[in-house]
Amino acid sequence: MYDRSALVDAARKAGDTTPAAAARRLRIPRNTAWRLWHGRTAPSARTLAAVEAAYGLRASTLLEPSSEAA
Repeated sequence: MYDRSALVDAARKAGDTTPAAAARRLRIPRNTAWRLWHGRTAPSARTLAAVEAAYGLRASTLLEPSSEAA
């Protein structure tokens, strides 16, 4: 499960108050940043690496194991 609030909080602390600002910092498409910001999609491995580099958030902070049985 993806925790969008952790990303939004970290982005705002870094001065990125909109999905477009986060897209510029992360160097990802604006539509992808919008989907991440609003919780419509989970980040890819590349995006997780960019988030860690830009905001210092580890992947384990953003992603939690699903409670659903496999």
